[in-house]
Amino acid sequence: MTWLTWRQFRTQILVVASVLAAVAVVLLVTGPHLVSLSDAYVKACRAAKDCGSTTNPVLNADGKLQSGLSDVLLIVPALIGIFWGAPLIARELETGTYRLGWTQSITRRRWLAVKLGVVGLVSVAVAGLLSLMVTWWSSPIDTANADRFGNAMFGLRDITPMGYAAFAFALGVTTGVLMRRTLPAMASTLVVFVAARLAESVWVRPYLMPPLRHAMAVTGANGIGFSLTPTGLQVIANPPNIPNGWAISSDIVNNAGQAPSAAFFKSACPSIANGIPGPGGGAASLRVKAPGGQPPQAFQDCVAKVAAKYHEVVTYQPASRFWAFQGIETAIFVVLALLLAGLCFWWVRHRLA
Repeated sequence: MTWLTWRQFRTQILVVASVLAAVAVVLLVTGPHLVSLSDAYVKACRAAKDCGSTTNPVLNADGKLQSGLSDVLLIVPALIGIFWGAPLIARELETGTYRLGWTQSITRRRWLAVKLGVVGLVSVAVAGLLSLMVTWWSSPIDTANADRFGNAMFGLRDITPMGYAAFAFALGVTTGVLMRRTLPAMASTLVVFVAARLAESVWVRPYLMPPLRHAMAVTGANGIGFSLTPTGLQVIANPPNIPNGWAISSDIVNNAGQAPSAAFFKSACPSIANGIPGPGGGAASLRVKAPGGQPPQAFQDCVAKVAAKYHEVVTYQPASRFWAFQGIETAIFVVLALLLAGLCFWWVRHRLA
């Protein structure tokens, strides 16, 4: 049975292996150049004691290759589910070839286990090898960006692509078993996989571990701004930049946890609350600097009065939790894949005629 499975999928596996080899050659050729650019920049800026005023040139190097690698890692798990997972059983059910295996003294359980095991392990290995190569190649860029929790990096580096690939493959197989038609199974796999990834990143990932909270003084340098709305003036607090961390939210509150009220702004910041325009032409424009290089005086006065009674509370995940988040998220998708595989075994054994 293992030999038969290999015969059925050897062409796809060999093609993918060739593509991975080609990608590896490209990355091995271009990777050292990125490392040398990054090392030269760090050495120069440290010698000048000024690493904050200039941009690391590695961020602008090989831009098309950076974008292409990100796109590939983003879609590879979905492609595995669509083209390897969904047709794996659905095509056999459509053509009736599964009956041949069942009449050759091969049990349904073994028939399905070999197919899931061989193709599933190859799928995870493909995603893992690609992620490993891209993570190595992108390490100078990721170091310069210092944004490991960002959506553009977290799901495209290290071990999470393997969890996504396992889930996508198991999802494709399950939809194929349930629908018994290849094309509907492929379409359903894409829709469900995309929905699962979005739901996990938006509604699940922020709560995988309780976030930390940090209180800080309100200053104009913290990205504070004001917006005039129909209900009154509101303060806007942009989350601070936490290198390789994840700033989830930022709120302006008092010691009781209450935000500034409209009545407070009306008395403390009358010029802004009444909509008197700043240099840019509107209340919200008071967030920008005046031509002289300093914020408008009304903005400075309002920030000072807010700071006297309120403080900024930042909710965040520290950089030290990156690997914990990677492990938890990967485990979630692996568990989902195992549950789907269990459903396939039950369905094939008890419901498939």
